[in-house]
Amino acid sequence: MSQRFSTLNAMIVLALISIAPGCKSSSNPAPASRALTAGIDETPQSRGSWTTKSIMPTARRGLAAGVVNGILYAVGGNDFEFMNKVEAYDPSTDYWTTKAPLPMARVWPAAGVINGILYIVGGIDANNNISNSVEAYDPATDTWNTKSPMPTARVALAAGVINGTLYAVGGASANYHPYLNTVEAYDPATDTWTTKASMPTDRDDLAVSVIDGILYAVGGYNGNNFLNTVEAYDPATDTWTTKAPMPTARFLLATSVLGRRFYAIGGQGHAGYLNTVEAYDTSTNTWATMAPMKTARDSLATRVAGRTIYAIGGWNSQGVLNTNEAFSRK
Repeated sequence: MSQRFSTLNAMIVLALISIAPGCKSSSNPAPASRALTAGIDETPQSRGSWTTKSIMPTARRGLAAGVVNGILYAVGGNDFEFMNKVEAYDPSTDYWTTKAPLPMARVWPAAGVINGILYIVGGIDANNNISNSVEAYDPATDTWNTKSPMPTARVALAAGVINGTLYAVGGASANYHPYLNTVEAYDPATDTWTTKASMPTDRDDLAVSVIDGILYAVGGYNGNNFLNTVEAYDPATDTWTTKAPMPTARFLLATSVLGRRFYAIGGQGHAGYLNTVEAYDTSTNTWATMAPMKTARDSLATRVAGRTIYAIGGWNSQGVLNTNEAFSRK
């Protein structure tokens, strides 16, 4: 994992050379496999479909994102530089606008929305310092405020929100090692952090989704392997349990929730950059393969607006992307 960061500058240069705004990936995506779960409808309609939407104004990878009142906000990331840019996408008009910049430029932070406020936590700044910074964005006033820092500075973490509390999970610490199983919870009502039960598996570049008050930590990297590990956290008991593994081991992926399923999207695995989409059903503890993204990529962000998942930005062999693709089960 440290190799990814040690070669970051070289990759940024490659991105600047190899992609211009508006370009789409021409890499060969990994083929979708058959559905892996008996009893799940495998018709093309059930696997969903992807459509291309208006491109993000700024190509970037390692960004954070959140949805407030149906508007998707893309925050930070990098292309040829670490950025503090914030751009907002309105699915109803398929149009992007620029918003107040993030106070501190950073890449690979995590994000969560609580009561209409978007929180950005952790990441790495332009001076290669791993951050514990927490900044809160209010779309109603287009302003940012600094909040109490996370106890543990980290990058490539993930975050989920349960009952008004933001849970920061995993990541990597100073010098991008060790890989962390740290879980810390932020209460915006008191602007305080508490430490919770550690995740069973140390990892960074994982993804997190929340369904019915349970947080699911998915995939990632532990310094030796791409992971297909799925572990579930119940804040009511402060305990973790292991769930059915993801069919495709990967890191730098994203996850989003539709109904009682979360969807593991893209990332990088043994086949390289992935367009693979796999859905986990929390009621049956089973996985199914869904329609693949049009563009294979890692380091993307996904969020749900309405009943549609939007996959924005990322990185593949063509460079840094401003791609915006939408997944629907219709």
